[in-house]
Amino acid sequence: MPYGRPMTAPRVPGWVRWGTLVLLAVPQLVVGVWGVLAPRRWYEDFPGVGPDLVAALPPFNEHLAADAAGGFLATGIGLTAAVIWPRRDLVLLALAVFVAFAVPHAVYHTANEAPGLAGAEEIANAGSLWWQVVASSVLAWGAWRTATPPVVVATSDVPATAVPGAREPH
Repeated sequence: MPYGRPMTAPRVPGWVRWGTLVLLAVPQLVVGVWGVLAPRRWYEDFPGVGPDLVAALPPFNEHLAADAAGGFLATGIGLTAAVIWPRRDLVLLALAVFVAFAVPHAVYHTANEAPGLAGAEEIANAGSLWWQVVASSVLAWGAWRTATPPVVVATSDVPATAVPGAREPH
């Protein structure tokens, strides 16, 4: 690359960005709606297949279960909003909120064995949670790096018509 030329970030196709946001949003929405509408069933049956992971850590606390489900639902709604309205600021906000949720979740499951999971299942569980952290962080970094060009304001010495994209000062 010749000296002095700006380096541009590689573009990720829009369908990959959109698909990754959907892959992050859907489980959050499903778990969140389930837990908010039926906290006892969510506690007793989560994840719905295989060992019941949440019920393995008694006792049931409806308030805690509903609050945890509300966190899943809130992150799912934020990610869904970013899918529907893929504006840079909204995508960054949704991903920042999701990462704030996903990192402690992944750290907890990495540091604490889940009752009922064997070694390989434990690794797959933690791996899937860390995949969410990495994918959302990469999307956020890409959205952050996609900076909009600065707005140039004309001065009294140079008329706005002489500078592409400039506007007259107020």
